Amino acid sequence: FDKILIANRRGEIACRIIRTCRKMGIKTVAVYTEIDNERLHVKLADEGYCIGHAPSAESHLCIDRIIQIAHDTGAQAIHPGYGFLSGSSVFAEKVREAGLVYIGPPPEVIRSMGSKREIKEIMLAAGVPCVPGYHDAAQDLPTLKLAAEKIGFPLVIKPTHGCGGNGMRIVRSLDAFEDQVRSVKREAIKSFGNDEVLLERWFEKPRHVEVQVFGDEFGDYVSLWERDCTVQRYHQKIIEEAPAQGLSTELKRDLAAKSVAAAKAINYVGAGTVEFIMDAPTGEYFFMKICGTRIDVRHPVTEMTTGIDLVQWQLSIAAGNPLPLKRDQIPYIGHVPEARINAETAESDFLPDARKLAHISPPTHT
Repeated sequence: FDKILIANRRGEIACRIIRTCRKMGIKTVAVYTEIDNERLHVKLADEGYCIGHAPSAESHLCIDRIIQIAHDTGAQAIHPGYGFLSGSSVFAEKVREAGLVYIGPPPEVIRSMGSKREIKEIMLAAGVPCVPGYHDAAQDLPTLKLAAEKIGFPLVIKPTHGCGGNGMRIVRSLDAFEDQVRSVKREAIKSFGNDEVLLERWFEKPRHVEVQVFGDEFGDYVSLWERDCTVQRYHQKIIEEAPAQGLSTELKRDLAAKSVAAAKAINYVGAGTVEFIMDAPTGEYFFMKICGTRIDVRHPVTEMTTGIDLVQWQLSIAAGNPLPLKRDQIPYIGHVPEARINAETAESDFLPDARKLAHISPPTHT
């Protein structure tokens, strides 16, 4: 590409994409709202264009406006960054219809990933182990209650179209089940426009392990090793580290193989993350989801342990090139942790909140 548009509001990820584009000699176009013109990514990009008012519905969710700016500036492709439209199959489809390249998987793949029920059916057919549970289409309460009794307690109720742990409820007895189902459905319809739920076995001592994968348009796939993101708060990942500690070489290879099988099953193209939940006492692991239609906040630990620029791979594959390396050519050096900072209010029982940061004392190196 000679020029790409980055459809992301602000923050590190847009700057991260711009850095790689500069290295590759690709010009960048940033979009911003009327209050974001002084943001760093706008200053770093070769061009910047105001896309509308601050509310996302009036700016960064306006697909036609983004595509028009891409055409007006001569951009050949659009990078979704993360957040906003990065998981939208509609956006990917419209970018393609406009004669532009979407830097990510095809819209058909994004649609498949958008439903936990559909993706589990695909994975089971591909021989990828899934968490025991219920993910059928019937959603009436008697059917769900019968399924819950078969699964046993504790179990977890999840919206089929949710992400990031939003709407999840852990249920430990049949007495509480009906109320929790209704609660999840209410939240799901409000947040995702769909009240479908699924039921899964709950693990009291879980590990959350994910594998970075890449696929190209020629049907080739590689895994770039695994990350551990077990330490979470409010179902949001707090600590990421690569490699995952305490896993045997055989288990790591098996996780990699199953991740590649998962990507192949949906004809994935570009950067993706295959997420597994593991029962720590037994070592059993099960597929949870494929995500990452974008470059994500946990990718730096993979980049630092492999020495690979994942954004450069994204751009190269989107331009129609084959994967740069085979699986046995990918290094794995050192150990890298990443920590996220949570904004919470102590007087409100440490619920997530956003306020002015008055003081920060970073750790000192020893």
